[in-house]
Amino acid sequence: MVRVATFFAMSLGAFAFWQSMEKVHVWLALRQDEKQERLDKEMEIKRLREEFLAQVKERNSHA
Repeated sequence: MVRVATFFAMSLGAFAFWQSMEKVHVWLALRQDEKQERLDKEMEIKRLREEFLAQVKERNSHA
């Protein structure tokens, strides 16, 4: 009886551990995606800012 109870407890523990690791994995993946999106947006803003400043300098040099 003790072996059956131990097996059941270990199986339940392994299942709970597996489920919690799955949730952690999904959370980390979503966090990485959000971080990458934020970095992409920052790079786009930086690129647009540089283009705008180049246009302003070009206009000022012609004036």
